[in-house]
Amino acid sequence: MAGHEIPEPADRKQVADPRSEPRTVEEARPACDPAFRHGVVVGFDGSTSSERALAYAIGMAGRSGSGLIIVHVANRLPTTVWAGCEPPVFVDVPDHRTEVLGLELACADYLSEVPWVLVERGGDICHELEEVGREYSADAIVVGSTHGIVGRIFGSVAGRLARRAQRPVVVIP
Repeated sequence: MAGHEIPEPADRKQVADPRSEPRTVEEARPACDPAFRHGVVVGFDGSTSSERALAYAIGMAGRSGSGLIIVHVANRLPTTVWAGCEPPVFVDVPDHRTEVLGLELACADYLSEVPWVLVERGGDICHELEEVGREYSADAIVVGSTHGIVGRIFGSVAGRLARRAQRPVVVIP
């Protein structure tokens, strides 16, 4: 059947324009709401230390007249836990905690004084907080300190973030 052409289906939709230039991830991501540019980013997971950090961030955003970007980083676990393979590969674990936190925050009276948005990410907490801070051109990142043996052994999120961040980091005890 040399020279035989298979006709294109009539209902086929064009997915991408072959003449278009490829875009970077930053260009493909939608622009942030201008109301939250130069806002305050706060890491929040519902723990006591993150609640204290949220309270401080609310006051900080209110005093500066800016928006509040609340970030919840979903769980990621290495597959080596299950498969015993090397090198470690990370898998996103379904985390419905963000939905629960969003509902709790939406019903909270203390958030009525500042504009806020809840952002869910998956991955390394330090990297994701810094990335959200960069995307929103945040004036500061607020996190709670880690209390416990895990933070002492592996290093706290606050400590790692303070060492690597490109913007001010406020650690709330």
